[in-house]
Amino acid sequence: MSTAVPGRAVGATGNEPEEVRRSRSPVLPRGTGSTAARIGVLTLCQAALMVGFGLLITGPARNVWPLTVEDHVDEGLERIRTGPLTALSYLGSEAGNTLTVIAVTLVSCVALLLVPRLPMWRQAVFLAVAVSLQALVFLAVTESVDRTRPHVHRLDASPPTSSYTSGHTGAATALYAGLAVLVLSRVRRPWRWPLAGLLLLVPLVVGASRLYRGMHHPTDVIGGLANGALSLLIVGRALFADGSVVAVPSPRTGPTDATAEVEEREPGSTAVIFNPTVTGEADREKLRHILEQHGHRAPEFIETTADDPGTGQAAGAVRSGARLVVVCGGDGTVRAAADALAGTGVPLVVVPCGTGNLLARNLGLPLTPVDALDAALSGTPHRLDLGRIEGDGLAATHFAAMSGAGLDAAMLEHTDARAKSTVGWLAYVLATFGTLRTPRMRLTVRLDDGPVLHRTARMVLFANVGTVQGGLTLLPAARPDDGLLDLLILDPRGPGGWMSALITLARGRGRSARPTTLDTLVPDGTGTKGVAVEFRTFRRAELTFAVPQSRELDGDPVSHGRRLTAEVSPGALTVLLPTREK
Repeated sequence: MSTAVPGRAVGATGNEPEEVRRSRSPVLPRGTGSTAARIGVLTLCQAALMVGFGLLITGPARNVWPLTVEDHVDEGLERIRTGPLTALSYLGSEAGNTLTVIAVTLVSCVALLLVPRLPMWRQAVFLAVAVSLQALVFLAVTESVDRTRPHVHRLDASPPTSSYTSGHTGAATALYAGLAVLVLSRVRRPWRWPLAGLLLLVPLVVGASRLYRGMHHPTDVIGGLANGALSLLIVGRALFADGSVVAVPSPRTGPTDATAEVEEREPGSTAVIFNPTVTGEADREKLRHILEQHGHRAPEFIETTADDPGTGQAAGAVRSGARLVVVCGGDGTVRAAADALAGTGVPLVVVPCGTGNLLARNLGLPLTPVDALDAALSGTPHRLDLGRIEGDGLAATHFAAMSGAGLDAAMLEHTDARAKSTVGWLAYVLATFGTLRTPRMRLTVRLDDGPVLHRTARMVLFANVGTVQGGLTLLPAARPDDGLLDLLILDPRGPGGWMSALITLARGRGRSARPTTLDTLVPDGTGTKGVAVEFRTFRRAELTFAVPQSRELDGDPVSHGRRLTAEVSPGALTVLLPTREK
C-alpha cells in the first residue's frame, strides 16, 4: 500500500530525509500520557472481562457442559503419563516459567535496542509492556477468583495463586506471540513464516504441558491464552495504530550479481519514480546498480510528493522520451503511475516497497526490491488490464489491483501510514478491530446491460487480482489479463454467516477457474434471504449506495460518496514480468 495519498500529507515528517526522521523518532507516540491512559483503561476492561469469565465458570456455569467434563480431561491425561512425556512436559512448562519469561523478555528487548543503526524502541516497549500487563491482570484475576486446582496428582509444587488463569500460559502467549508479531513485520522470507509459526506454537505447548502436569483445568489454559492475547492487542493498537507514531523504514537487502551481457540504453531513457518515504538513498543506489547491470545507463530518479504520488511524474517521463518506467513504492504509487502509463505502451516495472504490495504479490514478483527489479528486467513485456473507476467526488482514474467500499475502506481509513512501516501489514489487522462495527450498506448494483440488483453488504470490492496479504484469496477467479473485472459482495449475518464467509474465502485459495455461472451464492446460515458471499464478473459495473460510504482505491482511502462506476480497460498496461519456466 502506498504511504502517499493524493491530496493528503503523509504526516509532519512524511517527506523528510531518512536521517531527519530517525533523529525525531520518539520511543512512544507523541501524547504519551493519553496513550498510557488508553492502555490503562483498556487493561481495566480486560481484567474485568477475565474476572467475569472466572466467576462465571466457578459459579453459575460450573455444572454446565463442557465444564462438567473438565475433571475427566485431567484424569485422562494423568492416566497416559509416561517418562518421556513427563520430561517433555517439564520443558514445555519451563518455557512459561516466570524466570524464563523475564529472562527471554529482557534479552529480546536488549537485542531490539541494539539493532545496528536502527534501534527498535517501540517494538521493545511493545513486548515489555504486553508481558507486564498480562502479569498484572493475572494477579488481579487470581485475587478475585478462587478456583482449586485439579484433583489429580500434580507434578509440580502448587503456587499460592488460584488455578484460574494459567499464569504460565498467559505469560508465554504475551511473550512468544509478541515475538511472532515482530518476526512477521521484520524478518524476510523464507524464514518469516516458519519462525513465526514456531513462536506461536510455544504458548500452546506450554498450555498442554500445564494440563498434562495436573496444574490447571482446560478453561484455566484458555483463560491464560485469552489474557496474553488481549494484552498484545491492547498494547499493539496503542503503540502501532496511533496516528502520531513516527516509524523508520526497514533496511533493504544488497544488490544481486548479474553478469549477463546486456544491451546499452541511452541516458535518460529509463525513469525511476520512487516514494521517498519508503525508498531511501541506500535503496536507490542498490536499484541504480541493478539497472546499470541490465544496461540502463544514467537512469533518472524522480520523487513522488504528497500532492502527486506518481501520476504527474510518470506522464512527464513519457513526454521526455522515457522508454521504461520503474516504480518504487506501494500499491498507491504503482496505481498513480499506471494511470499515466495506460494506453502508452511504455513498459512499467513494479518494485514493491510498500506494505500491501498486492499487485506485486499477484504477479508473482519477489517482494525484495532489488530481486523484483532484477527479475523483471530479465523478463518480457506482458499486457495487463486496468480498472477505470469514477464516482461522485472521485475523478475518473485507473486502479491496478482492487477498489471498493465499506468495511475494507473503513479499515484503511483507520490505518495510519507510519504505523504500517513499524509493523508492516499487521497494522491493517490492528485497524480492523476498530471497524468491525461498520454498519451494513444498502446499495443497487447494475452489471453490464443486466437488471438493477438490490443488495445489502458489509463490503464490496472491484478486483483485477484476487489474492491479498497472508495468501488469502478473496476472488478466486480474478485474473489481471482476462479482459474482465470481478466483484465481491460480502454480507455475513451473525456468527453463522461470518463462519460461512470465512470458509468460502478460505476454500478459494485452491481455486483458479472462473465460476460457470455469473455468481456464486453462499447461504449465510441465518435463515434469511441474504447471502454471505457473492461473486460476479463484469466489464462495466455501477454501484449506488443509499448513504455516503467509505471508499478506497488500491489501498488508499478516497473521499466518501454514494456512487462508484468501474469498467475494465483490457490490456491497457504493459508490465515487465519474469519469464516463467515451463
